[in-house]
Amino acid sequence: MDYAILSNQNGFTVFRYMDYVIRFKAPYSLEKYTAVKEWDDGYLVVMAKYRHNSESEEEYIDLVPILENLYILPEEFLKPIKEVRIENA
Repeated sequence: MDYAILSNQNGFTVFRYMDYVIRFKAPYSLEKYTAVKEWDDGYLVVMAKYRHNSESEEEYIDLVPILENLYILPEEFLKPIKEVRIENA
């Protein structure tokens, strides 16, 4: 599998790849992620829909420090991921 899944659930952003499920606190007003504009080895530019705005806004997520804090080697973990897809419940 060469893609990961980005979603949000119960106030958390969820990044899934293979058997890994990485959760981190999402902004309080996040309703959903609507699109991935760019994937660059752990750095995401996404469009996100927030309660306070009728249109999606550009948002940035850097997974490298999150992975490092979890003692996961970013270079190894991120290398096989070619794409990130959005999944909404």
